[in-house]
Amino acid sequence: MASSNLTHAPKILLAKPGLANRPGAGGTDDDAAALRANFQSVGSLNLLSDSWEFQIDRLLPFLTDNTEFTVVGVIGPTGVGKSTILNEVYGFDSSSPGLLPPFGLQSEETRALARHLTVGIEPRVSSERIILLDTQPVFSPSVLAEMIRPDGSSTVSLITGESLSAELVHEMMSILLGVLLASICHVIIVVSEGVSDTSMWRLMTTVDLLKHGLPDPSSATLFHPQNKEGTTRPLEVHDEYIAAPVFVHNRVHDEDDAPINALHMKKMLIRCFGSSSYAKIKFQDGSKDPPKSSDDSLKLFLIPSKRITTDSTRLQYQSFNSALWKLRDQILSMPTPSFSRTVSERDWLKNSAKIWELIKSSPIVADYCRMLQSSGLYRK
Repeated sequence: MASSNLTHAPKILLAKPGLANRPGAGGTDDDAAALRANFQSVGSLNLLSDSWEFQIDRLLPFLTDNTEFTVVGVIGPTGVGKSTILNEVYGFDSSSPGLLPPFGLQSEETRALARHLTVGIEPRVSSERIILLDTQPVFSPSVLAEMIRPDGSSTVSLITGESLSAELVHEMMSILLGVLLASICHVIIVVSEGVSDTSMWRLMTTVDLLKHGLPDPSSATLFHPQNKEGTTRPLEVHDEYIAAPVFVHNRVHDEDDAPINALHMKKMLIRCFGSSSYAKIKFQDGSKDPPKSSDDSLKLFLIPSKRITTDSTRLQYQSFNSALWKLRDQILSMPTPSFSRTVSERDWLKNSAKIWELIKSSPIVADYCRMLQSSGLYRK
């Protein structure tokens, strides 16, 4: 059990330890953002360096030898509420005065400037031993603007042995983030805005395509990557792993947030992913009943806009807060796929770094990247 592996009190990683008691805390989101800017960024704990190398030394002190933990990641475009959702999963109480959320929220100024807040992968660890991974926005113009050189080349060398344009690297960044989360998380929250945006569904379809052949963070392949001849050991069948996705459509208009619309979208989701790896996840936790069909394994949530409608005669099916609470309860109670072997938090992090290197050097990923490059959609 987890308690037998913990010799000290669990370490909790908050966004800004020590800021709660500072004068002026507990104000608006803009006040919190301004206060956050005056202190050293917690981004120094980022799992990805500026050159997109996986770094473990900064997070490792916050992890233990506990083997009962859950990893929850989130992925989505700019400003769709990824950090807000993770703050809820973390258990942050926004009504408590003097506390800043574990994950920073966009201020009105950041939104007005069309800038992103999260860079790379920002981790937090809760007292319940939930490791939360917030990722930089996918398909973000502000991310592209920061990495493109005047000649169109990229400041980041992402794919091993490939020289790519900034636009193509930007596209592959989003895909590789998805592949990594699908490989190292138990649950991956896929966030879209409104009910019409299906770009994240297409992204997760690509992730499913490129994920095959990658081990989970406990796989023996990572401990014994080569055989006696010096070649990579073939991946065993039981090593195949993929995180359980939860598809969230945030900021849904009142007229779209109805049970009949949710049912229609769920049918579309099953049609899109019914034959994918996400619908065939094997659950090994004996304390939980696994889903009996793709209808149960593919989770879909609609969250209404936080803004209060000016039409007082319009009935609201559910409030923003109630939908967010329902999402948190589902994520924390749902059956999740198990890694092939028991692994500690610290070993999970070390092996995640190895998986990141496997992803960047994957021949499947390289072939897909070359296919995009030859498509004519990206400059060379």
